[in-house]
Amino acid sequence: MKTTDFKYFVIVMNLALATACTKVVDLKLGNDTGKLVIEGNVTNKRGAQFIKLSRNVAFTATNTYPTVTGATVSVSDTTGKIFPFVEGPAGIYSINSMAGTAGRTYKMNIATNGSVYTASSQMPRAVKLDSITEKVDAFDKKNNRRQITVHFQDPAGTPNQYRFILTVNGVEVKRIFAFNDDFSDGRYVNLDLFQNDIDIIPGNTVTVEMQCVDKTIYTYWFTLMREGNGFGGGVAPSNPPTNIKPAALGYFSAHTTQSLILKVN
Repeated sequence: MKTTDFKYFVIVMNLALATACTKVVDLKLGNDTGKLVIEGNVTNKRGAQFIKLSRNVAFTATNTYPTVTGATVSVSDTTGKIFPFVEGPAGIYSINSMAGTAGRTYKMNIATNGSVYTASSQMPRAVKLDSITEKVDAFDKKNNRRQITVHFQDPAGTPNQYRFILTVNGVEVKRIFAFNDDFSDGRYVNLDLFQNDIDIIPGNTVTVEMQCVDKTIYTYWFTLMREGNGFGGGVAPSNPPTNIKPAALGYFSAHTTQSLILKVN
């Protein structure tokens, strides 16, 4: 099979497998409000790490989520080290200098309003993002729109899950990109990031972030991608399968991250 054809095979087979093997999640887009929303991330890139706490609003309301203040937030790892997160600004809890280590499991602990919420995530080993390229969008050649393709070597013999974040001129596209290697294990992957949220044209600056995520977080993002909900790192009005206990909206993800920038010609 030609490399240029394989990327389409990867996309089709990933979607086919998910349809056949992934449990269908009923996302109830009602006007239930006031539930805790947790957006937690720990990465392998040394620097500030963030956990955001808020309350959800009605699906029909504006996407302005009330912040949750005064919580006690920390993250621990499998070596027993505890990392306290400090609030500031309101609802944003952070630690100034921390870097996660691939292979370790990280546990989030949040105490707020008399309840304790926990979640665990194992940081996978990083897979190198070789390059990102552009090409004329086959469906919109007249307007000279461009499509972005990511290129990387998937490691053989190990399950890998990926999330990509696409930003155009500093604006994150709404489309969620989540893929696994069920049909690309050990292959060189050329993956198109199909989206129609933002027109990509010559002169634009495009940034692609590649995250290697664990299986639970992949399921979270893939469910959102399939349902067409969520915005970037945000949370949909309802919730796909989460690793937070007791169940809350959102996720806690320990993942590797890397980014490449492309000037569109």
